[in-house]
Amino acid sequence: MSISKVTKGLLLLGILGSSLLKAQNNLPQLSNQLAKSFATMDTVFKEPFIDIDEWRDKPVRHRYVHGGFKGNGARFSFYFPSKEKYQGRFFQYITPFPDNENLSQAATGEEDKIGFSVTHGAYLIETNQGGRIDFAKPATSDPSFGAFRVNAAAAQFSRVVATQIFGGKRPYGYCFGGSGGAFRTVGGMENTEGVWDGAVPYVLGSSMAIPNVFTIRMHAMRILYDKLPQIIDALEPGGSGDMYRGLNQEENEALREVTMMGFPPQSWFGYKTMGIHGFLVLYQGVVRADRKYFDSAFWNVPGYLGANPPASLVKARIQQPSKIKAGIAIDEAVKLGLAQPVSPQERGTADAAWKSIGGVEGGMPVAYQLENVLPGIQFLGGDLIIKTGAAAGKTLQITKIAGDKVVLGPVDAAVLALVKPGDEVQVDNSNFLAVQTYHRHQLPPSVEEYPVYKQFLDKDGKPLYPQRPFLLATAFTKGASGGVSASGKFKGKMILLESVMDREAFAWQADWYRTKVKQILGDNTDNNFRLWYTDHALHGDTPIEDDPTRTVGYLGILQQALLDISAWVEKGIAPAATTNYKIVDGQVAIPATANERSGIQPVVMLKANGGKRADVKVGQPVTFTAEVEVPKNRGKVVAAAWHLEGEVDDVSKRNGWIFDKSASFPVKATLTPADKTGSRVTLKTTYTFSKPGTYFPTLRVASQRQGDTKTLFTRIQNLDRVRVVVK
Repeated sequence: MSISKVTKGLLLLGILGSSLLKAQNNLPQLSNQLAKSFATMDTVFKEPFIDIDEWRDKPVRHRYVHGGFKGNGARFSFYFPSKEKYQGRFFQYITPFPDNENLSQAATGEEDKIGFSVTHGAYLIETNQGGRIDFAKPATSDPSFGAFRVNAAAAQFSRVVATQIFGGKRPYGYCFGGSGGAFRTVGGMENTEGVWDGAVPYVLGSSMAIPNVFTIRMHAMRILYDKLPQIIDALEPGGSGDMYRGLNQEENEALREVTMMGFPPQSWFGYKTMGIHGFLVLYQGVVRADRKYFDSAFWNVPGYLGANPPASLVKARIQQPSKIKAGIAIDEAVKLGLAQPVSPQERGTADAAWKSIGGVEGGMPVAYQLENVLPGIQFLGGDLIIKTGAAAGKTLQITKIAGDKVVLGPVDAAVLALVKPGDEVQVDNSNFLAVQTYHRHQLPPSVEEYPVYKQFLDKDGKPLYPQRPFLLATAFTKGASGGVSASGKFKGKMILLESVMDREAFAWQADWYRTKVKQILGDNTDNNFRLWYTDHALHGDTPIEDDPTRTVGYLGILQQALLDISAWVEKGIAPAATTNYKIVDGQVAIPATANERSGIQPVVMLKANGGKRADVKVGQPVTFTAEVEVPKNRGKVVAAAWHLEGEVDDVSKRNGWIFDKSASFPVKATLTPADKTGSRVTLKTTYTFSKPGTYFPTLRVASQRQGDTKTLFTRIQNLDRVRVVVK
């Protein structure tokens, strides 16, 4: 069945339920006769069933309905509020990868999608999008299944169920998803009609994003690793501002290349922990798709970096023979610090979904001990080539080397079962080094559409480097979005959220999609589309990501965007205007003040002794002053807290900015209203440092649309930092 036929079929999905409610064991039971009321032309997802219908009290009181579609692995979960709370809508969460229809059940606090939806008059939908992907053996089924067809079929069947439970008219529907889920959210909107009335995709990439955003960052990490501390310091408040100072030619070129491609320089602060991120699950696919690049071109053909390798590349390469000594299972690997367990909740997030793909579940090894100690090089990834034994000729992906141990990435369990102690192997990162400049050989057909690639053209507009015979990036994107690239053509409303400091979905890519929308909608763009940039936010949809004195979560903005888009569709209440921004050499720049910036995020302007840097002596007090402003009519400042010195601890990383002496933001700030609306406040405090050193005091704030100081949801955060040098 073609995608076009699926699209037409989805238009015919109906809400034809009748009164078939039964009671059994004091629990409501929805009869599977409802499935007979479901009409669709989709030849695969045409026979829904329900196998669970029960009331649950956690995380909030809700009615849980679980089921799927006969003849395939597609499954769904619906979470309904009580009748008195229901307001005629649903929110549907779309995960980055097809995974599990129960992921939201593990979430708590601000991350609780069930609690947020139910308390705001909506039921929540989540699906497994057809079943979890094994990236060691990618599925060969129609990509539209996981991209939008399962989600669309579940959404339409949910309307049959909702009408049976609540009565009334057709429920409004809104989908949302981040990272790979943003591709799927956009793909769903563009490939269906009448399924979703609006969407909130977030941290969206472009059709040229994968694998290029990862390869260019890994290239820079390899070359700049020892210089990143000084680069970070230059960009901190009160720093020199010149991040290129002190770099040699190779380092300077690497930093310019990655910055002009869109990597936000302020995000290098996380270089020790950010690793290769989602490239973990992409690497094998890249190698399979373009074997000639790795087997013959990169290390041999002029124009590729490996053909005339600089000293840094030669030093980074490892081709170490050894033998398997023993396998290491997950529990032992965790004890040895080689691996970390991944919770069910993490598996569904925009930032960590890829983590659950690594290793093999059950008792199979996730690492190996070898007979030889490996060189102590900076190792971002590579291969374990099996030389002898039953698995001879096969390759296992490895993500880490530590002494005599190697940690596995996504692997084929069937191959893993063949590997035995005594087998000869070779640890080899040749392909992983080669992939780090793959983006240079993947120029898009139109650099005008992707201006960041102009740096790879000569003065005559010709490519500086040899080009591969096909674009791998667009193929990856089509797989994520359902077989088509993002076109900008959709029915309904959309609010796109993007993070200025995103290391995985560079911020300019939201403008790329907005440009496509404008090409379709023209002067009507603002009637259907908004783009909001979130300052100081990264990629992950968690309350705190990385260092809470440098970054904020965007969950509150996401939640408010869902409420705003529902008000836009249902009541005609227009949301905040698109953020004002400029793109200069791949970097998104936004205004310094809230009303000039627009969107819905508050802006913080913090000073120490009147400036961004204060140099004082031990025992000399420092006065901190701040102005906080929320864009007009977008809420009130409801909380603020200071972090003045000390390490960021695990309590804050887990639970957010708790007002407690053991947390990272121990001092609750006093808010002084600067106007009658509460949208502008000033803050002031004095602090004396007792030890010499360099400190980065931080003020963190939150606003809320109605000024609610108690709610867990729709709290929109921002922060600012200053430098204090104590001598």
